[in-house]
Amino acid sequence: MLANINSFIAALKASLEEGSFVKISLGNYKGEEEALKQLLIRKVIIKREGKLAVTYRYKTRDVVKNYAIDEAIDLIKGYLTTGFKIATLFTTENDLILEELNNGKVVLRKGKASSVEVPSASHDKEKARLIKPASKSYLTELKITDAEGKVFKNAQDKFRQINHYIEILSTLIKELPEGTIKKVADMGSGKGYLTFALYDYLHSVLNLESEVIGVEYRQDMVDLCNQVAVKSAFDKLNFVQGTIEDYQAEDVNLLIALHACDTATDDAIYKGIKANAELIVVAPCCHKQIRREIEKSKVKNDVSFLTKYGIFLERQAEMVTDGIRALILEYFGYKTKVFEFISDAHTPKNVLVVGMKGKALSAERKAEVLGKIKASKEYFGIGYHHLERLLAL
Repeated sequence: MLANINSFIAALKASLEEGSFVKISLGNYKGEEEALKQLLIRKVIIKREGKLAVTYRYKTRDVVKNYAIDEAIDLIKGYLTTGFKIATLFTTENDLILEELNNGKVVLRKGKASSVEVPSASHDKEKARLIKPASKSYLTELKITDAEGKVFKNAQDKFRQINHYIEILSTLIKELPEGTIKKVADMGSGKGYLTFALYDYLHSVLNLESEVIGVEYRQDMVDLCNQVAVKSAFDKLNFVQGTIEDYQAEDVNLLIALHACDTATDDAIYKGIKANAELIVVAPCCHKQIRREIEKSKVKNDVSFLTKYGIFLERQAEMVTDGIRALILEYFGYKTKVFEFISDAHTPKNVLVVGMKGKALSAERKAEVLGKIKASKEYFGIGYHHLERLLAL
């Protein structure tokens, strides 16, 4: 028994040294560890050091632990004598199978190699991203990457956020008729991380000639972003100083406003509706206007036992504010979606409210939506919703 186990371990060590190791699987567990079913082992590189990643497959969960190679080999040898009845070493040369039969005899046999290629030992498989870090001068100018295109350690979260944002928008844009997006307005564009990435995606990936405008109140941010746009040769990207409320958006097809505070989100939605934009995407924050309305009226309803607590009142105000926004978008012929948007370390979770232009509603359906808005306001004691007032509903 031990002789064959030792031969199996020797073959494992040799495959690791020779570079022919693919993986190991241990199965048919009969030991004392509850619910353990299988071990899967592969080689990984962590901080330039080779290790073995062991996946403990239990009945209802997987647990992965990384071990130094010598430590992992000792672990495997121990499990082969205390529970696992079969093990397969996969190499590019052959498959080596160690099995304990029902009569207690341990046999070792070779089979044809299942794989002739050694898998990547990269610990983190590179995710297929729509925005690649290499050869993107704007990412370097914005301090996301160095001159070689390597993402700075302290900018990893921001880079992931940028790609997550583009992934969401790409899915939405693909639902529109081809060639729809001719002009984009990013309201409250800030330092322009997401604005630049969207321009890059529209022009480099979709091969569109879309004009993109970043609207930002802070003049220093506008100047910085315009300088970066020139250096990046993004000739259809421009940043302008101003507020969302004052920006003229008549010919915009895609209107975006991420983290516009309180009623500034309503201003952005209003601009999009008036422009008859095909796509409106907002990530609201600071829902103060509706919270003040609820606090002022002190109406009693079925959720008063919750809203007497400040934190629950805040969450209720957020849901009511965005719920009414979605209804108003629907009233004006937009198909609405509301879902969670994972943002960054500082604002980890936001609600994304999306309106996609559809068919105009019938008079009957419009009346029904208005009835829902009115009933919601009465239930929560809301005198008015800012977006409703802007649109004179």
